[in-house]
This record gives sequence, C-alpha cells and structure tokens, in this order.
Amino acid sequence: MLLFLGTMNYSRFLTAVSAARKPSPIRILTELQQRSPPSLISLAGGAPNPNTFPFQSATIQVKNGEAVVFDETTMKRALQYSGSYGIPELVSWMKELQRSLHNPPTANYSPETGQMEMCVTTGSQEGLCKVFEMLVNPGDNVLLDAPTYSGTLAALQPLGCNIINVPSDQYGMIPEGLRDILSRWDPSDARKPGSNLPRVLYTIPNGGNPTGASMTTERKQQVYELARKYDLLIIEDDPYYFLQFQKPWAPTFLSMDVDGRIIRTDSFSKILSSGLRIGFVTGPKPLVDRVVLHIQASTMHTSTFTQVTHHATYTPLLFHSLSLFHSLSLLLSLSRSFSLSPTLSLSLSLSLSLSVSIHIYVCVCVHKFVVNDEA
Repeated sequence: MLLFLGTMNYSRFLTAVSAARKPSPIRILTELQQRSPPSLISLAGGAPNPNTFPFQSATIQVKNGEAVVFDETTMKRALQYSGSYGIPELVSWMKELQRSLHNPPTANYSPETGQMEMCVTTGSQEGLCKVFEMLVNPGDNVLLDAPTYSGTLAALQPLGCNIINVPSDQYGMIPEGLRDILSRWDPSDARKPGSNLPRVLYTIPNGGNPTGASMTTERKQQVYELARKYDLLIIEDDPYYFLQFQKPWAPTFLSMDVDGRIIRTDSFSKILSSGLRIGFVTGPKPLVDRVVLHIQASTMHTSTFTQVTHHATYTPLLFHSLSLFHSLSLLLSLSRSFSLSPTLSLSLSLSLSLSVSIHIYVCVCVHKFVVNDEA
C-alpha cells in the first residue's frame, strides 16, 4: 500500500472562508491582558470593571461531600472575558489528559509539522460545526459512517457537500467498504488541484450514534492506513469515549496519528454535565488555530464561569463519574458471567451507591448460581 510520506500540506484542506480568517485585534488584547499583572488597567479591550458585577461569591456542593468555594477574586475572573483558546489552566489540564489517555505522537512535533494543539469549545457540537466550516466546501465529497448522528448531518447538509456513506456493522466503519469507495480515485489525485477526491472522513469510533457500534483496533489501523494512502483528514468525534464498559479500551485514532491528520472532538457532557457545555478540539496546531480564529469572530470564548467551574471541580466530579462507570463495567461483566439481564446491573448502579449495588448484585448472582447448581 502506498503510504503518505512527508509534511502535511494543511492549506489544501482549508475552505476559502477559513483561509481568509485573520486574528481579531481585540481578542489578541484579551490574551495579553490575561498574562498581565492584576494591577494593569486596560482600556483597549472593552472589558467592564469587574467591581461592577453583581455576583460576589458562590459555593458549589459536590456529591462526594466537598464544597467548592469561589471567593470574590475568583468570581471577578469567572465573570470576565477570557481568551479564545480557553482559560490557560483548563487547557493545560486538558493537554495533560490527552497525553495521559492517548499519548499522541504529535505531542512533541513542531507547530508547522502538526504539533498537537487544543482549544475549549461550547460543547463538542460547536467544535464540530467550526471544523466542518473550516474543511468543507460546496460540492466537496465527504465520507462518513452510515447511519450517523443527526446533529452531524444538520451541520454538514447546509454546506452543500456530497455525503458519501461508508457501510458499517456492529464493529463500526468497514475498511473494505471504505477501500471500495476510494478505489474510484487514484491516490495521486490528492495532489491535483480541482480533484473531487474526498479530503475529509468523519466517524464516531465509540458507541456510534445511533448504532452503538465501536470500532476495533484493527479496523482503526486499516482506516488510518487508507487515510494516509489518499491523504485524508479524519474527524474523530468521540463524545462517548468515557462510557466504554469493555476493557482494555481500543486505542484511538489520535494515539496512532503519526502524520498529524486527526482532528478529535471530546465532550464532558456525558459524564459531568450536559448543561455546562464543555467540549474540546484536539488536532494539528495549524488547523486548531483556524478553529480558534472562527471562535474569535463568533462566540469569542466558552463561558469563563463554566470553565472556571469545571477546572475547580473536575477532580472530585470526574472521579465520581468515572467510579460510577467503572462500577457499571464491573456489574455488566458480572451479568454476562451469570447470564443475568444487564438491565438489573444498570438500574442498581444508577440508583444505589457503588458498594451497596455491588453487594446486592453479587448476592443475586450467588443465589442464582446456587439455585442452578441445585437444579
């Protein structure tokens, strides 16, 4: 198989609108002000005097019993404008999270060769919409799972692209089906101006919506090889990553991205709060920077209060949420071992504490085992 060799030419993937975006001077001033001492009084960015904000403090009670207190200084910051990439401490934590979970090869690349970059978005849906706007022109051929998430179709269809459905089964996108579709073109077409060879492939690799299918490691490797052969970008939309019950978790496309051709969208909506609207985009710096230029000109930034809240509470809340999902994994494994309905384990884990649910469930399993043995 012919594989892509050399540095990615990211400019060939950009739409005319995205390529025309320029940095917002006001947003640049905001970034500079964030790095300035508190004593600085800036009249350039139009930031209101935080002393005029009516909210003085806030206390958030966490389910593990801890309380997160926002004093007056924190509240002033949480209610003020912030940078378009996200507040620095949250972006820094998210980068460490991605390195820990995926160990992307691009983390140590130079910026021009696709160094991993990240930005905070108002839910992963905002990130997806801005990525599509950056990459998809009217008349472009776009590859995606069939069936796929209705929100993806709602974002793509108004762009006037041609959607090419790639067949899938219970293990997600079928590489052979993708290979058959791409065989209509020669890989060299990727370097020809005006070629209608698809440049973008979109997939939900874990718990695909609406099928629930999850791609195996082997299939991801085969799809990535095809992306290298035909010089495609892969949009890895993975909002259900933290809801996997099978162990070990299959490696992500991001973890095998040696070229810098993966744009990944993540979300905390399913495990912390859907209403806080916290998502994040991970990908090659030249492309994430373009997404941020769009953010600068539209939403400007995700709610600072939401970001500060998330950063202040993510450790206890994420531990609580992941503990719940780990208990679900254990209970579902037990249900398979003893041929019990997974619904029982799901209802127990959602309604009772971890220790109580496991205790009751094990008792039920043992009872069923003894009854079956006596029979």
